[in-house]
Amino acid sequence: MSEPPVAKKVLKVDVVHGDRRQDDYFWLRQKDNPEVLAYLRAENAYTDEALKPAEAFRETLYQEMLARIKEDDTTVPFRRGRHFYYSRTEKGKQYPIHCRKPGSLEAPEEVTLDLNRLAEGHAFVSLGAYTVSDDGRLLAYTVDFTGFREYTLHVKDLQTGELLPERIEKVAEVAWTADPATFFYVTEDPAKRPYRLWRHRLGAPADDLVSEEPDELFRVHVERSRSLAYVFAASASHTATEVRYLPAAAPGAAWALVAPREKDHEYDVDHGVGPDGDRFYIRTNGGGRRNFRLVAAPADDPRPERWQELMPHREDVMLEGVDVFAGHYVVHERQDGLVRLRVTDLATGGSHHVRFPEPAYEVTPEGNAEFVAPRYRVRYQSLITPPSVFDDDTTTRERTLLKQTEVLGGYDPARYRSERIHATAPDGTRIPISLVCAKDTPRDGTSPLLLSGYGAYGMPYPVTFSSNRVSLLDRGVTVALAHVRGGGEGGKRWHDAGRMLAKRNTFTDFIAAAEFLVTRGYTSSDRLAIEGGSAGGLLIGAVLNARPDLCAAAVLRVPFVDVITTMLDGSLPLTVGEFEEWGNPEIREQYEVMKAYCPYSNLTARPYPAMLVKTSLNDSQVMYWEPAKYVAKLRTLKTDRNPLLFKINLDAGHGGASGRYDALRELALDYAFVLGRLGRAG
Repeated sequence: MSEPPVAKKVLKVDVVHGDRRQDDYFWLRQKDNPEVLAYLRAENAYTDEALKPAEAFRETLYQEMLARIKEDDTTVPFRRGRHFYYSRTEKGKQYPIHCRKPGSLEAPEEVTLDLNRLAEGHAFVSLGAYTVSDDGRLLAYTVDFTGFREYTLHVKDLQTGELLPERIEKVAEVAWTADPATFFYVTEDPAKRPYRLWRHRLGAPADDLVSEEPDELFRVHVERSRSLAYVFAASASHTATEVRYLPAAAPGAAWALVAPREKDHEYDVDHGVGPDGDRFYIRTNGGGRRNFRLVAAPADDPRPERWQELMPHREDVMLEGVDVFAGHYVVHERQDGLVRLRVTDLATGGSHHVRFPEPAYEVTPEGNAEFVAPRYRVRYQSLITPPSVFDDDTTTRERTLLKQTEVLGGYDPARYRSERIHATAPDGTRIPISLVCAKDTPRDGTSPLLLSGYGAYGMPYPVTFSSNRVSLLDRGVTVALAHVRGGGEGGKRWHDAGRMLAKRNTFTDFIAAAEFLVTRGYTSSDRLAIEGGSAGGLLIGAVLNARPDLCAAAVLRVPFVDVITTMLDGSLPLTVGEFEEWGNPEIREQYEVMKAYCPYSNLTARPYPAMLVKTSLNDSQVMYWEPAKYVAKLRTLKTDRNPLLFKINLDAGHGGASGRYDALRELALDYAFVLGRLGRAG
């Protein structure tokens, strides 16, 4: 086995609040420097050599995961206007094909966009916006070919198949108006912040700049209401919102304000009807009501003074979202980490809950594009139940299964068990853990376990199904998800308790979850692997510094590990906008908290477990140089002989490979590493 690559040291010293910070690997951010690319390629070569003995096993994993997937498949069609829209995949092709049928599912298929054709000549492709004009003729879509999430807008005539001359760079969002020749779109600044709202009319010599958001904490969004009656434009930070609106039939009209922005007040708006005519339904957390309540206001005068409460705030229930239709609205609530749906009839005011049977699950809306709709469509899944698309009749409460994702090869959910358990954090907080394992898995500490976590941005860790995960379960590995603070499982207070000055709770929660699983016999520390990506990679990096003895192996995907350097650089994507998540290191108190947990800053000479670190060269969310610096520095400090492997995708972005077969091979590499370290390879 060759010696691992050694990155050269180039001294760079910064002084922040009188604190001297030495960074010998700052130079690795020079993306165009041949020495940087040479170092990254050397790391790839070293990792390939280290994993070569497991090459056959990796291929076995890939083939068995592929064998569970129905390669020729179709999504459930949904209606929008005169057409039914869906996508399908074909065996051997990396990307979905977007299609529609006019009027009936028996009608001939029209291909609206074939991503496989778009991907020709490109190593990466990602579809962003995909929206059709009201008359069904024009498709506005955005596409990225680098992984940097820098999207270009095109307009396609779906009758002729031709592209119109429009080509607009750096587009974040797009929304059609009722005029089939006019749409609004949002563009990004050099730091990738969506900040300008434009009005575009097909064939016009120039676009109209509607507004520009000067506050770098705020990002601009634009969307059309489901009723198609209004267009909404929002400026939103992590803690405050300001929404404007105009009639979709009058794209040249002046925008009206719903409520001015104010500190710690987030809200969003949808349009519907009520006893007194057109209404805006507003989900709001103003006035310290952190978990949101639901109010309504007349659409012609939606000032806060006119707001009428429809659903009160509750400390133990997070109101996550509202879908408004002509005859009812559906509220997504989350309590103790689990989603439930509450359906309210607009005519009677009566409501009922839609409940789900398993101890841990995920439910999301699916293709509800029509305003007049007697049924509400959801995608339900759990750690053992494959994604299942249901139509729920909002009047009769009858539920119809439209499709359950096929898992080939004889998958039987009865062979596995799913649990929802709780660890106790050092401050006494109950930390939910979702887990799945084979039914015959022993509870005596002999079973290997893979524990994942995230804990940021108020985002709950999704409890979703994965047919690929069966390759772990059938080898005796339990898979667990730690729902730590900083996420959204317990609502806004749960998020608040794991961000800014309280960020340390995220890490101690995860450690408590791991220790609980060991104490209760689910696993042992020498049979435990931990993993996380992006902000979850920060979590794993901080945990490894605090407790390197916690586990036998760790996987860090696109990890946010150089927190201080990134948050000091306002030119980078996300930095300024995320001062409200991580803090601003220019403020001493916030700097000291960051310094205490920043994974890169706290690497020291000690043993670390086996580690696989992964990144992509074109990542715009967490720049490649963060994990590159982390690995380079750790190589000079670690006192153990455990492997430290660094794998870089030179053609992708934050989400890794874009093609489904390529992504599966990346996962096979991860699984081969984890199973090898846990003694379950073969």
